[in-house]
Amino acid sequence: MQRLSLSVGAAAVALSVLAAGPGFTQGQPQTITKVDVQQVSTGFRASKVIGADVVNAANESIGKIDDVIIASDGKAPYAVLSIGGFLGMGARLIAVPYESLRVVEKKIMLPGATKEQLKTLPEFRYASN
Repeated sequence: MQRLSLSVGAAAVALSVLAAGPGFTQGQPQTITKVDVQQVSTGFRASKVIGADVVNAANESIGKIDDVIIASDGKAPYAVLSIGGFLGMGARLIAVPYESLRVVEKKIMLPGATKEQLKTLPEFRYASN
């Protein structure tokens, strides 16, 4: 079972390094973490994950990945799922920790989740900046 967090984790590191770049003061040492590029290359691109179906342990479709968001602290990625609705109408967005997703036989799974449970989660809305 592979975890989807490989490429998102690398993206989080890259984004945090890029975002922190202008904030360094002169003379302050910059450290960059070396990553295992072979391991990262076998991960999943966010562009391929977004739009993917998500199933539960019973192989029932429970939604689609609408987006992947890295928290403002740069550490915790989240998957924004589009649930409910039909043909894109009436769907609502929720957020789940990205680490809760699993890849099993090339399917993205949210183990233990049901459509009813997901409907009880708070609705996710993008910040307006």
